[in-house]
Amino acid sequence: MRTLPISMIALTFFLVAGCNNAKSPEAVSKDVAAAEQKASNEVADSQKDASKDIGKAADKVDDKLADLNNTVASNAYDIAETKAQGDRKIALAKCDALNGDAQKNCKDQADADYKAAKASAKANEVANKQ
Repeated sequence: MRTLPISMIALTFFLVAGCNNAKSPEAVSKDVAAAEQKASNEVADSQKDASKDIGKAADKVDDKLADLNNTVASNAYDIAETKAQGDRKIALAKCDALNGDAQKNCKDQADADYKAAKASAKANEVANKQ
């Protein structure tokens, strides 16, 4: 009965001792080359995946930036148009101090200035939208 446990211990010792044996330089070189190739392939795959993810994120940023620029352009138009309306009202109020043809010409000029300012604001909006 005692020989069985002693045999098991001896067998285990030999198996463990066999695991620590050095490989031949050729086998080690082959294993290293295979590991280097596998690591290189994994890095290349990881870089490819990262490049795709970065590209997708950049596209999203570009879309958001275009939306922001369009919003800024629209708001700039609204501000310029509101300013032109205010300038027109001020000019028309000043025209009330005049009489006859002078008043009519003043009001026509105020309307013409308003239309020009509004057209300029619209042109700027269109130029700045993407």
